[in-house]
Amino acid sequence: MHELLLPERILKLVEDHCRREAPLEACGIISGRGARALHVYPMTNAARSETRYLMVPDEQFRVMEEVWARGEELVAIYHSHPISEAYPSATDVALAYYPEAVYLILSLYPEVKLRGFHIRDGVISEVRITIIREDDEGCE
Repeated sequence: MHELLLPERILKLVEDHCRREAPLEACGIISGRGARALHVYPMTNAARSETRYLMVPDEQFRVMEEVWARGEELVAIYHSHPISEAYPSATDVALAYYPEAVYLILSLYPEVKLRGFHIRDGVISEVRITIIREDDEGCE
């Protein structure tokens, strides 16, 4: 997938979650079908850090069971960079265990900016994010 179709409502939920958690990093899972994001799952950042995130394993497992029960798949993993640019850090690259997922990074500094990436075998490639209006056909 070289593009992620992201409904406005999901973007708003992600941004709201990231702002609430600042100055700590926020993280979460986005499920969907194909390139289309359908549901967002804000997660707990067990690392409680300004510079890294770690999802709680039991919470992550529970969410993935719900995703699969809906007939969906992991489309994206998001996290915030409250004090740095929207680009994968060395830690983000080292801990990128889901090569099929888009890694969304929402920077809060110096301005709000969202970017998406594939991270495969340490190689970073940018993914286009297309924001879908709520009234666009086919958006749930």
